[in-house]
Amino acid sequence: MTSGWILVIPVKDPTRGKTRLNVDGVDRVALARALAADTIAAAAACDEVAQIVVVGDDGSVVLDSLEVRGLRFVPEGERRGLDAAVATGVTAFPDRPRAALLGDLPALDPTDLARALRAARTLARAVVPDAEGTGSTLVTAGPGVTWESSFGDGSFARHRDLGCVPVAMDAATLRRDIDTADHLAEAQRLGLGPRTAALLAGR
Repeated sequence: MTSGWILVIPVKDPTRGKTRLNVDGVDRVALARALAADTIAAAAACDEVAQIVVVGDDGSVVLDSLEVRGLRFVPEGERRGLDAAVATGVTAFPDRPRAALLGDLPALDPTDLARALRAARTLARAVVPDAEGTGSTLVTAGPGVTWESSFGDGSFARHRDLGCVPVAMDAATLRRDIDTADHLAEAQRLGLGPRTAALLAGR
């Protein structure tokens, strides 16, 4: 789909991220990698997405996602934060619709993502809040619109201040990002992707 979305997924170094995600019997680094792999695979199955750009330096995520056709990997290099990593991925596509998706959405249903991206098509900027309504899981910018994002704690309000319009407020699988074991239990009730599900089943 040449007119489809460029979707950037920043993937943090799993040895440094998810410090609050402690699940009995599960290695935190392996779990972080499984979350990312399931997110990437679900996003690749979305018919609104033309190209996925994964920004990060973890080779295991690359290996886990080799079967995803057309995936582009961009090294993060110097760690300057999530927004800088996203900007690294979007800079090559100023005239395309661009979106940034968090890499920890293991229950993501491609149809939820597609619905959000279709709603964002007519907007200069859009945002999907996380399940708590304070953070953000997806941010978009239309063709020719200067990219801006402000991920992190309390990001939903900041994205609104940047002119982002909330979309897909009822897309539960797109809103459930994972920071804690309780979040993971909620995602499990929604239906986990195969890698995360297999990891938890092997406890």
